[in-house]
Amino acid sequence: MSSLDLSAPAHNVALDEYIEAHTTAEHPYLRRLYRATHLHLLHARMASGHEQGQLLKMLAQLSGARRVLEVGTYSGYATLALASGMPAGSSILTFEINDEQEDFTRPWLEGAPWEVDIEMVIGDVLAVLPTRTEAPFDLIYIDGNKRDYVAYFDLLYPLLAPRGLLIADNTLWDGHVVEASYAEDAQTKSIKAFNDLVAQHPDLDTLILPLRDGLTVARKR
Repeated sequence: MSSLDLSAPAHNVALDEYIEAHTTAEHPYLRRLYRATHLHLLHARMASGHEQGQLLKMLAQLSGARRVLEVGTYSGYATLALASGMPAGSSILTFEINDEQEDFTRPWLEGAPWEVDIEMVIGDVLAVLPTRTEAPFDLIYIDGNKRDYVAYFDLLYPLLAPRGLLIADNTLWDGHVVEASYAEDAQTKSIKAFNDLVAQHPDLDTLILPLRDGLTVARKR
């Protein structure tokens, strides 16, 4: 007889449905993008999805962000969720290292119904951004290569405006951050180092939300 594993609670589908039913409806454009992502792209689970997108929209609204920098565009769902919460005339600078992503994503960004200027740069933010002159950003969203999270922080934090928001996705990394068996895994080590760095930074107020794969929200004092 097999033993019952009680180490983790069962996933509660009914609770997911309840949350969905009590969250502001997904914008039709984002709904179409999410469907197209799952129909046409590999690793579609990387798309932020409705609940996280709604939170990103609200964080953009609450912070009054007018200039946003994003690392990791993928299909553009998070990019456009942020844009949906920004006032007309705002701007987003988004970096995507995978050039094969451009043909899918760029038309969705260019066809979006929000009056936000979105510049999609194909290339490694660590190599490209230092060659540009950029004013401070009100909100920075990190969802790129997990091994580079600390390097992203070192590059981007000086560009974060006072009282600006730093948001990072996947910071619980499927729970591996607390699993001894992943202690030497390169991506897990990088995320844990990033989490420690942000939590201990004297000029940041920080919270990790257990939303999807973990979402860190930090505010610069």
